[in-house]
Amino acid sequence: MGQDTPVMTQPDDIETRRKRLLWRATHRGIKEMDLILGGFVVSNLAAFSPAEISDLERIMDIPDQEMLAWATKQGDVPLEHVSPLLTRILAYTP
Repeated sequence: MGQDTPVMTQPDDIETRRKRLLWRATHRGIKEMDLILGGFVVSNLAAFSPAEISDLERIMDIPDQEMLAWATKQGDVPLEHVSPLLTRILAYTP
């Protein structure tokens, strides 16, 4: 007990993060977002860079109703949410 032990502070490994994102993207709660966001993630997740994975984690926190309105052109994406990845997601056609 008196010895210094390393603290586990490493972030989750990339594959664990990918698996969580895949689940979250395909189980949104609104079927349309499962198709749009889930379909995009299923098709592209394996090629995402670590920065894109971080951006996707941020995007996952956007409520379905907001993202669906953006995807169906019923509203504009607020500047604080604009990103190249979100633009690609919203342009995706299942």
